[in-house]
Amino acid sequence: MFVPVNEPVISEKSKKNVMSALNSGWISSSGEFVGEFEDSFAKKFGVKHAITVANGTAALHVSLLSLGIKTGDEVIVPAFTMAASWMAIMYTGAKPVFVDCTIDTYNIDVNRIEEKINKNTKAIMPVHLYGHPCNMDRIQEIARAHNLYIVEDAAEVHGAKYKEKYAGTIGDLGCFSFYANKIITTGEGGMIVTDNDELAQKCRRFKDLHHSDKRFIHDGIGYNYRMTNLQAAIGCGELHYLDTYIDKKIWMAEKYDRALDMVKGIKTPITLPHVKNVYWMYTLLLDEKKIGISRDHFRSSLKEKGIDTRDFFYPPNDQPILQSSIGHQQFPNAKMISRRGLYLPSGLAITEEQIHFVTQSIKEILSK
Repeated sequence: MFVPVNEPVISEKSKKNVMSALNSGWISSSGEFVGEFEDSFAKKFGVKHAITVANGTAALHVSLLSLGIKTGDEVIVPAFTMAASWMAIMYTGAKPVFVDCTIDTYNIDVNRIEEKINKNTKAIMPVHLYGHPCNMDRIQEIARAHNLYIVEDAAEVHGAKYKEKYAGTIGDLGCFSFYANKIITTGEGGMIVTDNDELAQKCRRFKDLHHSDKRFIHDGIGYNYRMTNLQAAIGCGELHYLDTYIDKKIWMAEKYDRALDMVKGIKTPITLPHVKNVYWMYTLLLDEKKIGISRDHFRSSLKEKGIDTRDFFYPPNDQPILQSSIGHQQFPNAKMISRRGLYLPSGLAITEEQIHFVTQSIKEILSK
């Protein structure tokens, strides 16, 4: 049996929408599905504005541009995150300033943020990792105290909630990704959400070559970050099933939890109070002393059995492009988690049989 780390599900509704878009001839960034996807997304998440873009990285870049982030500015970002988060900051000319993560949820350690704030700090970019939202109450308190913007990276938390509010809708702007492994996919694609009319208008201009009110007249530097009607057609279909998909993710996590609960030497995901975790990926943190093998050996053993997994993200110290700018800073939690963590097959197409095969294989490997 081969179990991929992620196998997406594309609904029949999405497929019909794509055929409708193809038959209409509107296959680029104009067409009915783009507006429909934005309107439906805004309604679902309870925000005034939803703006489609080409991908989640573009969503972050455009959001930062709309806030006027530029060379000489600094943006707080977690040390444990996917590169798109800090690269989007660098696109603007600003400096990403890294804060270590916690070892429970792997999200940014809110108790370490204020020590990194100075006169150049303009924003905080919390990244909600693996389906579990950050501590947004504390992040909001810090932002208000220091007059900072909040740009949420919600790429991995479609439908997750922090105290009954959707992750991604709490800060000034929220950014979603629709890459193939996300809970809602459009293949590639992204969305910006905000309740601020002015920021929404700026985002729409930055993502579309900064056209003025008159087409082909440009009053600023913009980017070609538009989503196509074909992608939006898929998005409209997939959004219809978001709650169903979240139920499947929670079901998956419960199956893994029950099967791995008594296995020594592995830490399974937790969910803190007042949070709805959508388990974008099911993570494991290994205690190599207790299990007697390294994370890499463990991964290789699973691969030999046909089980695909992925390493965790790497900390700033491991990124050649960042080493000159971070100097001697250390991020011990991010480093430890990076060395010992991985996630298991977690796609929406996963079956109970596959989960059983994965968990039995883990037990066999660790019993040797």
